[in-house]
Amino acid sequence: MKNLKYILAIAVFSQVVSAQKKDENIGTEVVNVVKPYSPTISDAFKVKETPSFDDDETSKKENIKYNIFSFPVASTFTPNKGKAASVEKSAQEKLYNNYITLGAGNYGTANVELFVTENVSNTDYFGGMLRHLSSQGGIKNVTLDDKFSNTSLDLTYGSRTRALSWNADAGYQHQIYNWYGILPNYFDQAVVNAIDEQQTYHNLYVAGRLNLGESFLKESTIKFNRFWDAFGSAENRFIAKPSMEFDIVEEKINVDFILDYISGSFEKDFFGGSEIKYGFTNLGFQPSIRLQKDDLSVNAGVGFFYSAAQESGESKFFIYPQVTGSYKVVGDLMIAYAGIEGSLKQNSYREFVEQNFFVSPTLGIAPTDQKYDVYLGLKGKLANSVSYNVRGSYKNEDNKVLFTSNGFQSSNANTDGYIFGNSFGVVYDQVKTISFFGELKADFSKNVSFGVNGTFNSFSTDAAAEAWNLPQLEVGANLDVTITPKWYAGTSVFFVGERKDQFAQDFLPLTTVNLDSYFDLNAHVGYKHNERLTFFLKGNNLANQDYQRWLNYPVQGIQVLGGASYKFDF
Repeated sequence: MKNLKYILAIAVFSQVVSAQKKDENIGTEVVNVVKPYSPTISDAFKVKETPSFDDDETSKKENIKYNIFSFPVASTFTPNKGKAASVEKSAQEKLYNNYITLGAGNYGTANVELFVTENVSNTDYFGGMLRHLSSQGGIKNVTLDDKFSNTSLDLTYGSRTRALSWNADAGYQHQIYNWYGILPNYFDQAVVNAIDEQQTYHNLYVAGRLNLGESFLKESTIKFNRFWDAFGSAENRFIAKPSMEFDIVEEKINVDFILDYISGSFEKDFFGGSEIKYGFTNLGFQPSIRLQKDDLSVNAGVGFFYSAAQESGESKFFIYPQVTGSYKVVGDLMIAYAGIEGSLKQNSYREFVEQNFFVSPTLGIAPTDQKYDVYLGLKGKLANSVSYNVRGSYKNEDNKVLFTSNGFQSSNANTDGYIFGNSFGVVYDQVKTISFFGELKADFSKNVSFGVNGTFNSFSTDAAAEAWNLPQLEVGANLDVTITPKWYAGTSVFFVGERKDQFAQDFLPLTTVNLDSYFDLNAHVGYKHNERLTFFLKGNNLANQDYQRWLNYPVQGIQVLGGASYKFDF
């Protein structure tokens, strides 16, 4: 590199000298040109940033020790200890297995309830329920005895396991009612005094239920009823309903079987004539398939029924559509549902008594052919605590039961206490019903709940002049409030629109009678003295409405019942 610098310097100096001697003659000379040296990077020696040492002494690592010199610092700060945020928690109410309720009120009303249940083992249990409600009567302007009594005892024994659950039930019910609804001021006192208006009903039943959890045989039920009264009437009914469920190509298949047998008799007809007998055996087979896809759910089925008449009537075969479905339009906020359903409904003397205690023991019993019930509705939530349900339907029923007054005929050879225009019979007719239903429920808080519902019906009959004793409009509402942990209260009101009945009186033409609409206001209040003892006060017909539920059957006025309920364990 140094030689290169010298060569370049000499060359520059020579050029300068020659430039100064322009007039000097250089002459000729042979010059040998040698290629100058061009250095490359590979020829240069690169100095390492970290030099290597071959000396053993210098290559040894030095052990370095680190020491931290700490000294205390005085501080007056004292941190607070951590504390979990407190949550207000209500005490859980203790649950008791048994309770007894005693109550008494005006009209000589007495109310008794006793409920007992006990676990026999880890899987078996026993339960019993005794109920009694009675009144000594006293309705204004009623000349006959209007007292009533209703006493029932129900027992059950069962077992629950994961694979099997079953229970056996038995019970007895005793009822006393009086046909007190005679024509006011129509009969003289001697006739009134001779009327024996009391009727007594008895019902004895045994039943069973079986559920095999992991089997295709699902819940199956059987029940036998023996019903009789004080006038020689008797009825036997046996119902068996086995049910199966299984999968085919990932779809649920349900099959329901129905055996409904009824046989009964009345000692005589309304005019004291011959005995009335009836008997039917209804067999039903109802297969269905459940289809589920996204928000759409459909249950498609069909019902096959055969009704065999043992006494009067004829045997028939029926086929009914049984299709229901729902679609979540907006999740749980709006669910549309629809269906078309039909079925064969077996009527019975006991069911007629439950609907109208004042029927005469001279009835014609036959099944009702509900051809179809087509309905379309919408249900869901308006808010988290407010739910609604609206529905419109069209129903076609053949042999639908209508209650109508038996009227009074002085020429009647029968002298029993139900022939004085104070009892009801049944007529059958084809009835088509257009119905609209609406319901709204709201839980404003955990302490306040409210509900209101209403139904409007439009009836069309075939042979009957009117849909006897069926109201066009029914409205109901209820409100329940927990005032404090100790106090609670509630109220309910219902409205029933006008109804029509017909009445036959001696030799006068058959007359259509209008029954006025009515409303009934009820309320209750309670005080929880402790977790075991609760006092209550109930009021019915607080508006003191003098209405008639059935023709010539006025109801009690303001009714007040007070009492206490006590919970306990053995």
